[in-house]
Amino acid sequence: MTNILIIARKEIQEGLRNRWVLATTLLLAALALTLSFLGSAPTGNVGVNRLDVIIVSLSSLTIFLVPLIALLLSHDAVVGEAERGTMLLLLSYPIGRSEVILGKFLGHLAILAFATFCGYGAAALAMIGTGAEVEPQSWIAFGFMVGYSVLLGAIFLAIGYLTSTLASERSTAGGIAIGIWLFFVLIYDMALLGGLVAAQGHAVPPLLLDLLLVANPTDAYRLLNLGTGSAGALSGLAGVAESSRLSPPVLTIALLAWTIVPLAVANLIFSRREA
Repeated sequence: MTNILIIARKEIQEGLRNRWVLATTLLLAALALTLSFLGSAPTGNVGVNRLDVIIVSLSSLTIFLVPLIALLLSHDAVVGEAERGTMLLLLSYPIGRSEVILGKFLGHLAILAFATFCGYGAAALAMIGTGAEVEPQSWIAFGFMVGYSVLLGAIFLAIGYLTSTLASERSTAGGIAIGIWLFFVLIYDMALLGGLVAAQGHAVPPLLLDLLLVANPTDAYRLLNLGTGSAGALSGLAGVAESSRLSPPVLTIALLAWTIVPLAVANLIFSRREA
């Protein structure tokens, strides 16, 4: 465990030195504040809870931005160090290969979590500064949204590590990472929507729809944060959530599986390749 924490600290220090922590925090904070002020401007006229609008806006931001940041952080974690020759030096120490993967993952996750908490927290503080009245359940929903945003980042960090262990060159890993982001964030949902349209009104079996939704972690994230409560009414996903059998615990387990499985496979590949 000590070795894992040492490697995690090394990754955090490198993130500070390369300005990754500062850049991601400022980017998330700037976009969160912009969406918060612009997206909640009309709420006073229509009687909508301002924090619910912020939750919808930030959830949409998370789906596009957090996976990209996570992949950029992790896609060269293994292959990049191998190209620079630092991986060979690292493995010369009495450190297990699984400790290397887990330590790097925890370090990158700490960077992403810090940026997310600070960035989205800035939006919450700005709203508090305006004196808006917010119901307790909305604050709870906001807290879950931030937590699930970090979990979504962890998923794409794990996928990035899998990419980094499979690729032989850093440039290849970067191209694959961008392709993965495009697939999960844009192409998958467009293909799913096209399939539903092609069905020409025929009912899709509920089990098949549920499997298609959990097959994409961003869709599971959408259902968790935008499928219930006031946020569900604002986002239009309340109907999908009602027709789905996927409860929040099931969706949470699916997201955890999306994190554990790619990371475990990356660890297995890395151990065998270096053996």
